Amino acid sequence: QVQLVESGGGLVQAGGTLRLSCAASGSIFGINAMGWYRQAPGKQRELVAGITSGGSTNYVDSVKGRFTISRDNAKNTVYLQMDNLKPEDTAVYYCNADVSRYYNGMTVKTNYWGQGTQVTVSS
Repeated sequence: QVQLVESGGGLVQAGGTLRLSCAASGSIFGINAMGWYRQAPGKQRELVAGITSGGSTNYVDSVKGRFTISRDNAKNTVYLQMDNLKPEDTAVYYCNADVSRYYNGMTVKTNYWGQGTQVTVSS
């Protein structure tokens, strides 16, 4: 099996900085796209930032210029650097990955989610 373990959330004042990390482990052959989603109370989960295996990135408009997604393929880890945080960034942040994994002598593609990490930005 494959697990995604997130870290780095917490409480910060508006204008502050946090860095989230998400490490994938298990029977991994390769990881394709990775991304960070967030879900605020009473709202739908939304894609915050994504990154392909080749390093192409995309962001939701509300975080452009403030958040940076990156990945270390050797460590199967994706990061989200969050600068100039705003109260509206408060949410549970989830890591997501499209993983090619070993299964019964074959490689199969499966999508995985992390357990979520709380980010709270006070005004």
